[in-house]
Amino acid sequence: MKLGLDIGGTKIEAAVLDTAGQVRFRKRVPTPAAYEPLLAAITDIVKEADEQTGTRVSVGIGSPGGLSPRTGLMQNVQNIDAMMGRPFDRDLERALARPVRLANDADCFALSEANDGAGADASIVLGIILGTGCGGGLVVERRLMPGANSAAGEWGHNSLPWPDAAEVPGPPCSCGKPGCMELYLSGPGLQRDHALVTGETLEARTIVERAEGGDPACRATFDRYVDRLARAMASLINLFDPDVIVVGGGLSHIASLYERVPARWTPFLTGEHVETRFVPNKHGDASGVRGAAHLWG
Repeated sequence: MKLGLDIGGTKIEAAVLDTAGQVRFRKRVPTPAAYEPLLAAITDIVKEADEQTGTRVSVGIGSPGGLSPRTGLMQNVQNIDAMMGRPFDRDLERALARPVRLANDADCFALSEANDGAGADASIVLGIILGTGCGGGLVVERRLMPGANSAAGEWGHNSLPWPDAAEVPGPPCSCGKPGCMELYLSGPGLQRDHALVTGETLEARTIVERAEGGDPACRATFDRYVDRLARAMASLINLFDPDVIVVGGGLSHIASLYERVPARWTPFLTGEHVETRFVPNKHGDASGVRGAAHLWG
């Protein structure tokens, strides 16, 4: 039995998968703000999972940020300040008296979809997140490829490719560089672009709904978004050559993306024929815990 834990800013979600991938235990609790209570909450969940399943479950963790390859300490953790700079996996191993595997939430999403999700039939799966931010993970033959710097597939803080004059140098990003793809392709990025051009502040969902309803200004904003996303995906295809790109996050629910983006990316791709598929995820919000469980194979 494999336990996956998805640690978010407001909740910890847990699920135990059996060998057939069926959920045998599920639990959700609020995320404690302090570090020791966080460890205690996870310990309680694992103990309950052991008792409910009658086995000693393996433990995989999906979290914001990840472990520094150099120091072994947590870095780039969003919304959970208590975890920053901590040896989180080692502290959990001591508390649980068993080994723990940890990866960031985007990696867990990609691993979930590569194992038994929308990319289950593919050799190379690139999972991307289009949500509050833009992240990703790379899986080859169902094996997560974290990379030497634990950053494989993290595309959001690279520059928007093939920019036009209006996109140079691009707005400043919180990472310190201008023109990052996340600034254009995240939900807040879509909102920012619409407000910049029209002076109208709308949520990303509203922009898309109005665009599909024929609103001219929103249609123009969404068309810019599709064009930029197509360029972004073309750059990733040229780099990773995946069989499939699986999309997660809040913007993954926009059905028209899966036809419009591939229709736009061809001029930016190398090679005459590109077989890469661009598809929505299968497991939705459950991909985090499922991918964390699959860290144990």
